[in-house]
Amino acid sequence: MSAQLPIVLVIDDERNTREGLREAFEDKYEILLADSATAGLEILKKQHVDVVLTDLRMPGMDGMAFTQEVAGWNDAPLIIMLTAYGSVQTAMAAMRAGAYDYLTKPVKLDDLEMMIDRGLEVLKERRCGSAGANASENVGIIGSSPAMAAVLEEAHQVAEARSTVLITGESGTGKELFAHAIHAWSPRASKPFVAVHCAALNENLLESELFGHEKGAYTGAGERFIGRFERADHGTLFLDEIGEISLPTQVKLLRVLETRNLERVGGSTTIPVDVRLIAATNRDLPAMVREGTFREDLFYRLNVVNLRLPALREHREDIPRLLEHFLKNAAQDNGKKVTGITSDALAVLSSYDWPGNIRELRNCVERMVVLARGTLLTISDIPREIVEALSGGIVEEGTASGTENLMAAAPPVLDIHENERVAIRQALEQAHGNRTRAAEILGISRRTLQRKLKQDPGLGEEYGGTT
Repeated sequence: MSAQLPIVLVIDDERNTREGLREAFEDKYEILLADSATAGLEILKKQHVDVVLTDLRMPGMDGMAFTQEVAGWNDAPLIIMLTAYGSVQTAMAAMRAGAYDYLTKPVKLDDLEMMIDRGLEVLKERRCGSAGANASENVGIIGSSPAMAAVLEEAHQVAEARSTVLITGESGTGKELFAHAIHAWSPRASKPFVAVHCAALNENLLESELFGHEKGAYTGAGERFIGRFERADHGTLFLDEIGEISLPTQVKLLRVLETRNLERVGGSTTIPVDVRLIAATNRDLPAMVREGTFREDLFYRLNVVNLRLPALREHREDIPRLLEHFLKNAAQDNGKKVTGITSDALAVLSSYDWPGNIRELRNCVERMVVLARGTLLTISDIPREIVEALSGGIVEEGTASGTENLMAAAPPVLDIHENERVAIRQALEQAHGNRTRAAEILGISRRTLQRKLKQDPGLGEEYGGTT
């Protein structure tokens, strides 16, 4: 099985379920099987796993106990619970214990595949900047440029409040990662973080997903379903791509935000919910309000605090550090002995506008690492479409003119180590010498910052020694 495939561990005491999931997904993921939670634990202790699909009820250790055991591990896998309708409440308790999500049996394979893929995307972004720090010290956000420092400072400030946050910015700028950060820095950090990707669901499915439904609410609603608002009670609900929801659903969402109560689809019981809402969009919501496709009252309810994430071209000085993290992760994930990048290639990548932002950079670096022929990434490893975009035209095969033009036009870029010194200096300056706050701005632990300052004593002395 290719080392490039995500690794999914299936834990279920029913052989037919295990084998059925392997047959369904073995072309897309590397599938490992365990017939008990204890056997699953032994696998996790021996090798890296990205996602665990576990049954809830099993002889011996059940899925709940397994989740409680694994969720607190460093670099823990995402856990998706598979459960019968009658144990949905227990599955929700498992989410509070650290599970990523759950699905009821019989599982719809398309729904499960979508959930796994979403989870893998979240997991990859979380791991980009983990560097061994715990979640309270590092939420995976990399960047110490003035633009990123400002938005991180604002995120820290808003995290303490209950106010609704609207995160805006181009696709690929890290909106879901910031939503996770706000939750992690908030008083609700120990409670559920529940995400809904609004564009992935049609109007009827989204309404049921958000508010839940009662048995018999519509054709196919064979059992009561607990919606995302209820599952996020006392925690944080993240609505991604909020600009994609229909006007009727907008009305119902507004009512829940105003009253903090909901009714499940097909039900009449009023259910109170205590949820901190974070929404995100790459759409121009004010323009949609003017066009009549987004409710003005809902916009103002969402836009209590607006956190605008800068495009990558607006903080190019963070590219070397981002690239270094993506390179290390890609090399490890793909079993490649790629250890760095040449200064010429770094200069070229830093001069590109990255219309897909950080996500595009990450994917580009992974592609370069996978296809690299040496231990260092060079200009020849840069994807052709990026070279052509920067050189202003097609690069002829067998010629170096394109890359020569690139290097002539590319701005000077600091090497990775010097860029790190600049980032530390900027963070210390912004934090007025407070090293704990500077470490938060940098997205590293205070211990890591102390070690780096010890290696470069002159840098720390410039800003004193406050904690």
